[in-house]
Amino acid sequence: MPAPLPEPRRGSVRERRGRGPRGPAFLPGPLTPAGVPADRSRRERFDRIVGSVAAELEQRWGEHLGGAQFAVEETPWLPDDWASDVVPLAALAPATPTTPTRIVLFRRPLEHRADGPVDLAALVHAVLVEQIAELLGVPVEEIDPRYGDD
Repeated sequence: MPAPLPEPRRGSVRERRGRGPRGPAFLPGPLTPAGVPADRSRRERFDRIVGSVAAELEQRWGEHLGGAQFAVEETPWLPDDWASDVVPLAALAPATPTTPTRIVLFRRPLEHRADGPVDLAALVHAVLVEQIAELLGVPVEEIDPRYGDD
């Protein structure tokens, strides 16, 4: 009778000490100092999109924004008696004596409406333009003349 087969190995050799994935596909290197883009989480990718769009708009409108902060939340908090079928994509929180004005983008609803990374970046741009226009009390076309061109 032949000897029984050994149990199959579970997990990777690298994982046995809990250090996570290793190697050029995951770690920063000379060609990828910030790491490999595929290694970033959805939250990190979304934050990068918001950061780049906000920086572009802040460069042009920064002196009018009065130190407004940009923030990202996963989902909006909706009261139990919320009756609308529409979930907000962003919120504008006016300044108080202790906090500056905040423009908050809601990641999950925005990602849900986008068809891909390019569409998500365009949607984030459109939502930020709308929020800045509301904050400044000007038409969205004044913030970005390309708004609405599809």
